[in-house]
Amino acid sequence: MGGGWSFVCSTSVCCRASYSAFGPPAFGFLFDVDGVLVRGSQPVPAARRAFQRLTDGGGRLRVPVVFLTNAGNCMRSDKARELSRALGLQVPPEQVILSHSPLQLFSQFHQRCMLVAGQGPVVENAHNLGFKHVVTIEALRKAYPLLDMVDLSRRPKELPPPPPAGFPTIEGVILFGEPVRWETSLQLIADVLLSNGNPGAELQDVPYPHLPILACNMDLLWMAEAKMPRFGHGTFLLCLESIYKKVTGKELRYEALIGKPSPITYRYAQHLIQQQAEKQGWKAPIRHLYAVGDNPMSDVYGANLYNSYLKSAQQNQVQAGQKRSPQAASAQAEVSLELRNDCTSSVESCESILVCTGVFRPDGAAPRETGETVFHGHRDFCFEPSLLQPSHIVQDVDEAVQLAFKKENWS
Repeated sequence: MGGGWSFVCSTSVCCRASYSAFGPPAFGFLFDVDGVLVRGSQPVPAARRAFQRLTDGGGRLRVPVVFLTNAGNCMRSDKARELSRALGLQVPPEQVILSHSPLQLFSQFHQRCMLVAGQGPVVENAHNLGFKHVVTIEALRKAYPLLDMVDLSRRPKELPPPPPAGFPTIEGVILFGEPVRWETSLQLIADVLLSNGNPGAELQDVPYPHLPILACNMDLLWMAEAKMPRFGHGTFLLCLESIYKKVTGKELRYEALIGKPSPITYRYAQHLIQQQAEKQGWKAPIRHLYAVGDNPMSDVYGANLYNSYLKSAQQNQVQAGQKRSPQAASAQAEVSLELRNDCTSSVESCESILVCTGVFRPDGAAPRETGETVFHGHRDFCFEPSLLQPSHIVQDVDEAVQLAFKKENWS
């Protein structure tokens, strides 16, 4: 992976040094957003109570905090403004991690011409992450109007002209999040993969391995205002994988899967927590992370998986090729190995705290450990029941903050 671990954390008016009489904090929080702090556009009532505990009388955070969401069809600044309104305090963009934020680390793809799929400001997000040349699904559809044939109202009424001269060859695909017109995106992405980036060409032998795919946000489901969970980007990925396998007989492969539960996302969050603490002059090294979420398949699984990497790094036992990671072999597995072998971090643990205000709904028992559990995680993450077991289950985010304070003997 190119780019190294280089991060920037700016000063915020709400984050100047402020901490308990017990001294500077040795822990930090990773807060999921949907289902923990908000439900759709509505704040969860416990969220403001939690942040009253986390801030001093002047509205300054007393503990390092990052907001770790699998949302990706927006900009960090937009999500920061949304959180500021919901929580009643100023949240700077530097404290927000979207599903695609770690893509800035993948510098080996930044000079390639990438097809970008999703909705919202996908081009601006790609450029902000370092990608220099991008083509949207809509631009591709306009260049090749004969490719999009499902919607009868959008079919060309007459034979269109050839694509404009100089239209670039696609060299990779970025899947930012679920698109609006799934049938169009599924068709055109498949065309690009089957044509090796030249979708106007006739189908020859299927190129394999296909062009690199960087996918953000694997959530099958997410919780909004509706009583039942909604389809997430993981559902779109499942459709794309199934279509590609049915058409070619081969598995769709990812150069990287980022967003929760990917370890690289938690690694990125850890760096922001540590930089935030250093920026505020909190001298105590960060020892413990508390990841608060509502989705066992992303929040709990991801925190527990990262915790296992932290434990392995402390023991310095993992060597190349020794023990298979819960993730499938890929370029991302190399990142996982790097995380396991990194012994320079002060962080010792990442505990998962599951709240009951979102996707997870308690039935009087903890998530089951039997084979009856339906695995909603991504195909490339093996089903390991132990990783779905939260360190703690609480009612809401306010109880989660109180729990962490009690464990840290801090108030």
